[in-house]
Amino acid sequence: MHRVSTSRIELVRWQFDLTWSLFEFHLERLSEADFLWEPAALCWTLRPDGAGGWVPDWAETEPDPIPVPTIGWLSWHIGWWWSAALDHVRGNPPRTPGDIAWPGPGLPTVTWLRRSRAEWIELLDALDDDALAGAAAYPWPAEAGMTIAHLVSWVDAELMKNVAEIGQLRLLRAARTQGA
Repeated sequence: MHRVSTSRIELVRWQFDLTWSLFEFHLERLSEADFLWEPAALCWTLRPDGAGGWVPDWAETEPDPIPVPTIGWLSWHIGWWWSAALDHVRGNPPRTPGDIAWPGPGLPTVTWLRRSRAEWIELLDALDDDALAGAAAYPWPAEAGMTIAHLVSWVDAELMKNVAEIGQLRLLRAARTQGA
């Protein structure tokens, strides 16, 4: 059996590209109305702030029961944690949830997320296996002893989870409106 040699950075890049391809399937099919559709009475979403922006529902500690997020909220959440991860790897203080402005439903958010993808790819392409071994104190405390490789893997896992949630919400809304 022939074994292909793959560096760690090539492997995490492959995993990211696979996850993103699954996301594109849904991004291409999202309608503007999908973003703020509330699938349950207990829901986290984004609300107009009265000045042309959006405010996310947010709590520092996770409520019990956990609210069902909208696609809009999930897209804002991706933008927040991804921006913070990019900040950390670049050596900047990670942005907080309040620092992240959601562009709004539809194409503005899809474009924003694709721009985040381009930034992430640029960052990944600048890393090598030695850089992956560097220390990372996000999203964990510094004393956790995690590396940039852990952070990159976490981004892939978090994106995969959020992509699955967005996809499920999109399919659920489509199924419900199809029968209406």
